[in-house]
Amino acid sequence: MVFAIFGVVSALFFVLGVRRDRRRVANAVWLGLTLVAALLWLLTHDNLPWWLDDLLGWALAAAVLGCSLVLPIALIVNGLLMVRREGRSLANLLSLLAGLAIVTLVVIFVLALDDPRTWVHAVVGSLVVVSAYLAFLFVSLLLYSVLYGKTGRRTGFDAVVVLGAGLVGDRVPPLLASRLDRAVRLYRREVAAGGSPVIVVSGGQGADEAVSEALAMQRWLVTAGVPEDAVVLEDQATTTEENLRNSRAVLDSLGHTGRTVAVTNNYHVFRTAVTARRLRLKMGVIGSRTAFYFLPSAFLREFVAILSRNPVAHTFACVVLVSLYLLLLF
Repeated sequence: MVFAIFGVVSALFFVLGVRRDRRRVANAVWLGLTLVAALLWLLTHDNLPWWLDDLLGWALAAAVLGCSLVLPIALIVNGLLMVRREGRSLANLLSLLAGLAIVTLVVIFVLALDDPRTWVHAVVGSLVVVSAYLAFLFVSLLLYSVLYGKTGRRTGFDAVVVLGAGLVGDRVPPLLASRLDRAVRLYRREVAAGGSPVIVVSGGQGADEAVSEALAMQRWLVTAGVPEDAVVLEDQATTTEENLRNSRAVLDSLGHTGRTVAVTNNYHVFRTAVTARRLRLKMGVIGSRTAFYFLPSAFLREFVAILSRNPVAHTFACVVLVSLYLLLLF
């Protein structure tokens, strides 16, 4: 009964949070708590049909096996693929590092099971608690990011902001091309409905880029059939925050007060929306497709970026959870 009540309360906060503002990180947490409460209610319920009880048992066993064995191997393989295709940057190594971290934690946990020393259980148990907290947040944010990307307005835009994503010399790479392709489809849809939207391409020039991202994106759009006078350049931004703030300033200078949407890749949608909310911008976000192999490291990078916005709160939560575990242990 306790889990059922907690699940209903969490679900209520989730619904209210979404109705208030879909771009809140707290919505992801409430969604995760709702799902955890529902699972705990099912696992502790005594009157379930035998087939459902067996199904839950097999599902739980599969989840444990998947998280401890299949997931880390998949992450390591993906990490090696990322390094081979994208280079040895820290961002590209995230899935490899995450896979190795899970393997290390599993090995330490198994070795600690037969160790009689209390301090060993305290240390290993604390690591497991912190890891469980991070895993809960990651899964919650991942699920809500997918939900956010699949819902919301899809038409009725007067301006489309395309966020830059880096060039290869002066060439638009596939990652950025997918954003531009989505912007073109949005533009054509609005034109077909009788609108005359403007596209703002946002991105400065990096040290290894021959031109600004904005200029390369404008050329790509014109080649794709978008009228040149429908494309506005913002060529100073170097971060997502600057993309959004500078693009809004450009639209304000043009006297634009209509509905605006930002276009980025699907893995980047929710963090972009959270950033827009923090900047107090009335701007939706729509995602474009990303190559499947790129997603694990990309989602991990987004997760780290979101967590880094509130380090004190997450550190405090970990301290509280570890303290409760140690109190139970001793």
